[in-house]
Amino acid sequence: MSIKNGFKKLSLLGLILIMSLSLGLTGCSNNDKEPVNVEEGTSKEKETEVQTEEVKNSAMEEAEQKLLEALTPLPDKDTGVKLAAIESTLANSFWITMQEGYEDAAKEYGVSIDVMATETETDINGQLDIMKVLLSKDYNAIAVSPLTEHNLIPGIVEANNKGTKVVAVGNGVNEKALEEAKGKIEAYITSDFKQQGKMGAEFIIDKTGGKGKVAVIEGIPGATQSEARKNGAIEAFEAAGMEVLPVQTANFDRQQAYDLTAALIDAYPDIVGIACGNDVMALGAVEALKAKNMKDKVVVAGVDFIEEAKVSIENGELDATVAMSPYLFGKAGVITALKAIQGHEFKESVVWTPIQLISKENVATMEGWK
Repeated sequence: MSIKNGFKKLSLLGLILIMSLSLGLTGCSNNDKEPVNVEEGTSKEKETEVQTEEVKNSAMEEAEQKLLEALTPLPDKDTGVKLAAIESTLANSFWITMQEGYEDAAKEYGVSIDVMATETETDINGQLDIMKVLLSKDYNAIAVSPLTEHNLIPGIVEANNKGTKVVAVGNGVNEKALEEAKGKIEAYITSDFKQQGKMGAEFIIDKTGGKGKVAVIEGIPGATQSEARKNGAIEAFEAAGMEVLPVQTANFDRQQAYDLTAALIDAYPDIVGIACGNDVMALGAVEALKAKNMKDKVVVAGVDFIEEAKVSIENGELDATVAMSPYLFGKAGVITALKAIQGHEFKESVVWTPIQLISKENVATMEGWK
């Protein structure tokens, strides 16, 4: 059975978490900040103390609470075990925020964690090499975010044989291939990637009236999230009766997306929408459209809600993105790894994290989301 089939069994939980986000996105951030002292300069201003008030995002708080409920019972704290995590490139702020979630959760639970990452999002062999290096050390569990559904299977099998627990965070593993290799993942922390692609496409459909030519720019072929987002977008466009141009592959790379978009505009000057598999590619598409004075004629949607995408939406450039919470991915990865180490049984093999469509209509409510 593929991981995608596993997801379907948990659609109810996924819907609950998604619905929890639509209940009022208000106010914003979660981090207390120390007062900042403004020292006296050449001006005659009096020395003042600037207090930055913490702003809370109710949607973020509610999503975290729902996630913790799904992971109950929570593991014991202060066990001192050693964890590791393997991500994709830290050149993408999504993965940096996920690392923050890992590290904050490890501190909260009194354990250590080392977070490693590949240099690029296409270095599938390099990611397996990282896992093999980690397995040469004495980690109790490893959280993995595979670049494709297959590239880390040899490492997972090796971890199983060594007795090191493995959980998958974000990206999945092909369950049939893993089973054939006699490997096992303890649990999956993920999101409904196909729904993400569908939501971005539906935004474009709404803004264009469902008429005209549209393009889909995918990330890495074969990667779990890339395939699902691509398929979700295509299905939505086709259901609306729009003309879907041949899928373009940009490997989650901004420059590649820029070049592909420029070529698309030259070939199809009447294109009305572009659905991109992540925000990095969407921002590249936006830049290409701006260079050709076409941005006001083409609706662009991405996925991830990275900070640069947020700013672009605020500036009226990128039209929409689908927000996940990489921070909660990391936190859930630590909790799930600890539960596996401590012998907990998982109520469900897949735990969903929330998603939300973000556009200029609601971006102001998303301060503090991470």
